[in-house]
Amino acid sequence: MAATVFWPGWTEVLVGLGATLAATCLLIGAATLRAVRRGANLTEIARLVPDLARLLMRLSTDTAIPVRLRGRIFIAIAYNVQPINLIPDFVPVVGLADNILVTLWAVRSTVRGVGHETIGRHWTGTPAGLAMLLRFAGCDR
Repeated sequence: MAATVFWPGWTEVLVGLGATLAATCLLIGAATLRAVRRGANLTEIARLVPDLARLLMRLSTDTAIPVRLRGRIFIAIAYNVQPINLIPDFVPVVGLADNILVTLWAVRSTVRGVGHETIGRHWTGTPAGLAMLLRFAGCDR
């Protein structure tokens, strides 16, 4: 008896993407609500993602940072760009959860590894955004 391989049809892919998008929106909404209750500004929260992308790009090209720390950024990028990873993206809800967790691991461990001085030197965003990032990474003063 030959083993059958499950390959999702368009319906399963669309349902999976929709469920993942809905779960991601709920998680982002809950995190945003929590941050606002703690006094964060919505504008700063919205600016954090592009500022963080610029920060990671600048950190990944800084040769003064150890290769093991820059490697974490490259691992997160490589993991996120491949179509099939540990939990395939078409699996509802948890399909993107592993991508988010790998990215969060890379950001937090890199920020902790290089310290807040280096992060501050490479940060192009606002001081409030930097404070949020350092608080998330556990490097706040």
